[in-house]
Amino acid sequence: MNNFPEIKKNFGFGMMRLPMNGENVDIPQTCAMVDAFLEAGFNYFDTAHGYIGGRSELAVKDCLTSRYPRESYILTDKLSPNFFNTEAEIRPYFESMLEACGVEYFDFFLLHSLTAGNYSHYTSNRAFEIAAELKAEGKVRHVGISFHDTAETLEKILSEQPSIEVVQLQFNYLDYEDRNIQSRLCYEVCVKYGKPVIVMEPVRGGSLVNLPEAGLQEIQKLGEYSPAGYAIRYAASFDNIFMVLSGMSSIEQMNDNINSMKDFTPFTETEFETVYRVADIIRSIPTIPCTSCKYCTDGDRCPMHIRIHSLFGAENKARRFNTEDARGHYDWVISKGGKPTDCIECGLCEEICPQQLPIRQLLKEIGERFEG
Repeated sequence: MNNFPEIKKNFGFGMMRLPMNGENVDIPQTCAMVDAFLEAGFNYFDTAHGYIGGRSELAVKDCLTSRYPRESYILTDKLSPNFFNTEAEIRPYFESMLEACGVEYFDFFLLHSLTAGNYSHYTSNRAFEIAAELKAEGKVRHVGISFHDTAETLEKILSEQPSIEVVQLQFNYLDYEDRNIQSRLCYEVCVKYGKPVIVMEPVRGGSLVNLPEAGLQEIQKLGEYSPAGYAIRYAASFDNIFMVLSGMSSIEQMNDNINSMKDFTPFTETEFETVYRVADIIRSIPTIPCTSCKYCTDGDRCPMHIRIHSLFGAENKARRFNTEDARGHYDWVISKGGKPTDCIECGLCEEICPQQLPIRQLLKEIGERFEG
């Protein structure tokens, strides 16, 4: 599906996980990736002000907008809630994004990371109205949202905000029936309201590349594409999805994804059956049955401020995929609180855990895995 004729194909370059040289974006390699992407006939690029600490937008300017004519590419940027506190701050913030990217308008402008918790921040500061004004002024061509919440919340937002033209969703074969992500349910809400979908995280942050051995064997039986290629093609095979983004970190990843999508054909029944078997294999791997109720940490119950449920999330990712894949998740968690090895074994967390988990022992195991 493509309601936007300026878009050539249904595969986009998500510029959130660019190749790095230390703390800086590897500009020569990113330029090579941009060149390969455009030469293959694709033209959709996605960024946001907060990506790579502001470096993504600057890389867009260095590698794309300063090197190619404006009509040769489609550029999406996003209004993130943590970069404005008042209505008066939105337009200056928007103008700074245009300047950082080196363009005079954005093809798509998304209100970023909408949830039930921050929706009122957008509405109280007239963000939807300002986005519509920017479109009327020619500084934005299409207005949409990037969404991370339940289907019920999405339906509320779409019913109240008719100016929304597109919705960006996390969508992949592992999360399709996930009770928390609700990919299928959110997709169906978009269909109901006639809103085309942009897919983010089709490879689930790289997890669907690093498959467990049994899952990898299933994918290899198909024989034609890489695990990443099948994950991206899966997302692109649904009727109401017009764009699938992939955050690529190397020219090798770019070339692999181009190979998967340059002559795109929708999934066959066999391919659908295969990836759903892979999802079942991943889900069958035993994980910590934490429900993220947060009772163990609410009210500073943990004296060491350990984000227990988030550490369990990193551990579960390591069990299902591998430790390297979970490392970034783990590093983020401990940047916000204590390490598992900080546990003083007071047992206050276990006293209140509804699942009666042996939290102290589990923290020891997580510490051994990630801290050595």
